[in-house]
Amino acid sequence: MRSLSPRATRGVLTYGNLSFPCVLGFNGRRVDKREGDNASPIGTFALRSARYRPDKLLRPRTGLTIRPTQRDDGWCDTPRDRNYNRPVRLPYPARCEKLWRDDGLYDAMIILDHNERPRVHGGGSAVFIHIARPGMTPTEGCIALERHHLLRLLEAIGSQPSVVQIVIPA
Repeated sequence: MRSLSPRATRGVLTYGNLSFPCVLGFNGRRVDKREGDNASPIGTFALRSARYRPDKLLRPRTGLTIRPTQRDDGWCDTPRDRNYNRPVRLPYPARCEKLWRDDGLYDAMIILDHNERPRVHGGGSAVFIHIARPGMTPTEGCIALERHHLLRLLEAIGSQPSVVQIVIPA
């Protein structure tokens, strides 16, 4: 990523020859992402899989492994838990991000390989590409796109290993 300020909350997500405006965390972006810092990680990330709300969308076309989100899907964000930064079933004894949300942000989402291999406890969890809030307001550390851009990105992703780059315009 490039930026005039590490606290910039807008950027451009690039996948192949596609580029989409994106919104980042409230506290910009960081190389040393930490749990709860409300910053987006800097880097190039592999796209692991996708999820969608079957009651809100038809199954998006994509080369990624994609599965419908269930009401009991969660993502553990408790650094000391053995399932930190991994999907879990709710209810779960540790703090988790609910993937079935009422606000529509996770109606479609892409799971990135951030802090996956190796997984560092406290290194940031549940960093996804998801649908942006109205007005493209900052996230808690994810990368967000307008709904139609996220669906276009999913459609463009083939079955070969894929990476996405997030750039902050200078």
